Amino acid sequence: MNRPDNLTHVEIFTDGACSGNPGPGGYGVVLRCNGTEKELSGGDPSTTNNRMELTAAIAGLSALKRPCRVTLCSDSKYLIDSVTKGWVYNWKRNNWQRGKSGPALNVDLWEKLLKLLEIHQVEWVWVKGHAGHPENERCDALAVSQIDRYRNP
Repeated sequence: MNRPDNLTHVEIFTDGACSGNPGPGGYGVVLRCNGTEKELSGGDPSTTNNRMELTAAIAGLSALKRPCRVTLCSDSKYLIDSVTKGWVYNWKRNNWQRGKSGPALNVDLWEKLLKLLEIHQVEWVWVKGHAGHPENERCDALAVSQIDRYRNP
């Protein structure tokens, strides 16, 4: 797909969290564009950390109203490496099989993410989690607050 070079630049920061794996989980997203910030969060009563990491990225990209140039920062090696190292594309090409390791996990979410990656130009940036990165810390707080909703309804 040809994409124009004059796309709006958006920074997206994401984090997913889970209490138990599986267990109640949450995600947090901070979107920043032209000095404006928006926060998103959500959760699931029974999920995994990797599902919440993927869901955070999907929520952030889905919030964009038109194609954008995105810098997406996450502390999830699973998310970042699966895309940047091409693993997810290989899994899809191999009918969602990881070779001798068996079937790929979270196929429903990977399919959603791949569709969004056809729309947006995404630069993936890994940040170390729980290391004082302000936006990552905020996303973590949003994610944990969602977990608390399921623990204390």
